[in-house]
Amino acid sequence: MKKLIVYQIDSFTKEKFKGNPAGVVINADGLSDIEMQRIARELNNSETAFIFSPDRDDYDGMIRYFTPTTEVPICGHATIAAMYAKASEENPDSCILRMKTHVGILPLEMIKTEGDYEIVMTQGRFELSAPLDTESVQKLLAALGLEHSEINQNCPIQIASTGHSKVMIAMNSRKKLNDLSPRFAELAALSKDIHCNGYFVFTFDSDQNDILTYGRMFAPAIGINEDPVTGNAHGPLGGYLVQNKIINHDNHSFEFNGVQGEKIDRKGVVTVRVEIENGLPSLIQIKGNAVTIFKTEIQF
Repeated sequence: MKKLIVYQIDSFTKEKFKGNPAGVVINADGLSDIEMQRIARELNNSETAFIFSPDRDDYDGMIRYFTPTTEVPICGHATIAAMYAKASEENPDSCILRMKTHVGILPLEMIKTEGDYEIVMTQGRFELSAPLDTESVQKLLAALGLEHSEINQNCPIQIASTGHSKVMIAMNSRKKLNDLSPRFAELAALSKDIHCNGYFVFTFDSDQNDILTYGRMFAPAIGINEDPVTGNAHGPLGGYLVQNKIINHDNHSFEFNGVQGEKIDRKGVVTVRVEIENGLPSLIQIKGNAVTIFKTEIQF
């Protein structure tokens, strides 16, 4: 009988029961796809990460990610959680590990400070699609319950990705953002048409100098009506803001903090850094804190 070591971690926060919870199975070697899916369903977080030993010498391990209903290629908050759980288990000095995912081998940094860790995730290659067509935009706004006048006209509605794509939708009002009550069945149906499961709605309506954006993320097509704090939305958001020349930067890098989870009382902060070459994003990283909620074992 195998003993699985399981953590529950809240990512992008140091306050328990805030941020975004993720399950982490530290020693997933030997688990089948069906077994991982059942564990993810049982833990019932938006994502659960499974860490495997490396099978080659050019990386340090593998991570796979499952929602309660399906496998996804990459997940920001579950990556932060996975590396924080690994650091908690092994207590390493500050280091960078190369972890294989479905979007490639990514360098993931553990920064040790006073016995605790911050995690830096280098994300996959940034991609930005053309703006959505008029019909899709109309369906999207109807599903979100928005009027065209409530959308930031400086920000095109586009799909952005660093490995797991999100639709970027900018709003004018933070109050209206928090008042949104989407029709999730319509969003899920639209996902099939536009081949994108996530909708990241954000605003620059911030009352704090160190916070650039507030956001919410909906992904009903993969069983996540609302995700509390989404690393794989904030990273693409950084690339989107740079490539569309929506923000000012020094032509070398751009860094900002984004808040998510305010509406559902799971507020967390994601720090995003975009390296820039020739006016375009060349590297995107996110950084976050984390806190352990529990560690347990599953007899399997």
